[in-house]
Amino acid sequence: MSTGRGVYASFDRVPAPKGAAVHIQAFAQALAQSFGPLDLVTLAAPPAGEAPPAGVGPARELWPGVTQHPIHVHGSDAIARALSFRAFLGDWWGARRARFAHVRSIFEGYPLARRKGQACEKLIYEVNGLPSIELKYHHPGVADDTELTRKLLAQEQACLDAADLLVTPSAVTAAHLRAARGVDAKKLRVIPNGVDLEVFPHRPPPPRTGELRVLYSGTLAAWQGARVAVEALALLRRDVPARLTLVGHAGTRQRKNVLERVHELKLAAFVELREPVAQADLAALHHEHDAALAPLMPNDRNLVQGCCPLKVLEAMAAGAPLVASEMPVVTDLARPGEHFLAAKPGNTKQIKDALLRLHADAALAARLSSAARAHVAANFTWRRAQESLVEAYREALGLGPG
Repeated sequence: MSTGRGVYASFDRVPAPKGAAVHIQAFAQALAQSFGPLDLVTLAAPPAGEAPPAGVGPARELWPGVTQHPIHVHGSDAIARALSFRAFLGDWWGARRARFAHVRSIFEGYPLARRKGQACEKLIYEVNGLPSIELKYHHPGVADDTELTRKLLAQEQACLDAADLLVTPSAVTAAHLRAARGVDAKKLRVIPNGVDLEVFPHRPPPPRTGELRVLYSGTLAAWQGARVAVEALALLRRDVPARLTLVGHAGTRQRKNVLERVHELKLAAFVELREPVAQADLAALHHEHDAALAPLMPNDRNLVQGCCPLKVLEAMAAGAPLVASEMPVVTDLARPGEHFLAAKPGNTKQIKDALLRLHADAALAARLSSAARAHVAANFTWRRAQESLVEAYREALGLGPG
């Protein structure tokens, strides 16, 4: 049964105060505007009250031209929830044949790749992460499970091979896909993440107070370097009064890991953990702090798989002077010394020294703030990403208006 509609499926919660949800909104809106009505199938947003039964919830128009079909899943761990999502997505899909199917992971993509001819006319695989590399950071117990890794690699490869178009936000990811996974460069497009400049208005660094206020945003996952941020704060406080705000999603294990380090270093009075906040509230937090910190760690998730860290772009857009790890996924987005201060990944002393420079030199902080905002405005807006996505669809897939 041909529907003539596009489908965007993702094992992510939408709406949600996370970078993935912001990315999905930008791409879904661009696809609907350019190619006609779009069905968006995602995890349902967390319920406000009692959880509804597992299955596909009532459809609703989430944005103009975009009809969301939220899926409520069951399962005690991520793999069980992913399989639940996959099963309900299959039930929803049924005999339909979409004009195109846009997927963000193997969890929704693999079943479609196996029956691509029946499920859709064109398959687009957006490679934001690879479970064969990334899963062990969420679930350390699977790190030595070679059979699971083999299955993940096989399902990733099936999606890579079946896709008519591959989209990734990171040049590092693109290089890995070409060199290690045999992807044809002709069907691969790099489309970096973006920022909504109205949601993240620029503010120059606030007037300095007696203490240095540092902001870390994003999940508290190991590859993001939250523990390193805490350890850098301990060094920083030997020289100046300082405090750290950590805002973002944290699993039980991740929160425990960070809090243990906070208490070991006797920093409980100087570290605040906040739950994820809406984009506008996150922008306000950037404006309230003297500096932002993106201490990404040197591991295969960042150096091999790659990523496009929204925290870097959002901090620069908002005008918060940024200290970040000097690695390709960051230097692909900004120039050290011009748009941010760089530190060797994992080096707490260099992070501390960079923060002290910002604290001592208001002119430097203001210069970085202004240059970073101009750089993001010229190169990394969601409007630009949307235009690149539509152009890729038209060039690689030959799609026109719906």
